[in-house]
Amino acid sequence: MTNYGNILLVEDDASLAQWVVEYLNEQGFSVTHIGRGDEAVDLMRSTEFDLILLDIMLPGLDGIEVCKIVRGFTDTPIIMMTARSDEFDEVIGLEVGANDYVIKPVRPRALLARIKVLLRQDSNPAAHAKPRNELVFGNLRLDNNAKQGTLADRDLNLSSGLFDLLWLIATNAGTITTREQVFQTLTGREYDGLDRRFDVMISQLRRKVNDDPQNPKRIKTVWGKGYLFVANAWNDYG
Repeated sequence: MTNYGNILLVEDDASLAQWVVEYLNEQGFSVTHIGRGDEAVDLMRSTEFDLILLDIMLPGLDGIEVCKIVRGFTDTPIIMMTARSDEFDEVIGLEVGANDYVIKPVRPRALLARIKVLLRQDSNPAAHAKPRNELVFGNLRLDNNAKQGTLADRDLNLSSGLFDLLWLIATNAGTITTREQVFQTLTGREYDGLDRRFDVMISQLRRKVNDDPQNPKRIKTVWGKGYLFVANAWNDYG
């Protein structure tokens, strides 16, 4: 039987785990199931997987902590599964290194589609390779190789998710980066018109760079279109 990839499922709900394993096995994947976050970290240190399905609410270590830890030693694609509908929780998952997320109850076909997108990207590094260079706008310096941003020599302490978003809009400085562009570039799928994760992340970026949320000068939201990085607004610190 064809094996399209080895997947680690970290989920403490036995009934959910059972149908996910059975469904993905039917689709040609090999699935290993484990129910505790701390045990999952140990397993990931010793075993190579093509993709990780990671629940947020787990015994031992929750999914957020697991994601933080494993991002220190692997770039394996991670899809987080959450029963929470709160957007902030979803964005946290993306900030700590998850590639995507699904909200429970999980829809089988939607889960399969997201798995295929991430595995396709991971098998073709050229499709998602980022330029290893630097951008400078006044006192703002972005190092895409180190995934680091500084403003007037102050480290912005950006997560990988926030840095990638800032890098994307900065490379399009002076022009609107549409939500469709953002979703296609950073998630590998089309914008559904409802997902607001990047709006939340834009707000977080404004706080990081001291941009007034009520009257932003540096990173603007253009109603109904997307985001505008203002190239000449970085000459002062405040």
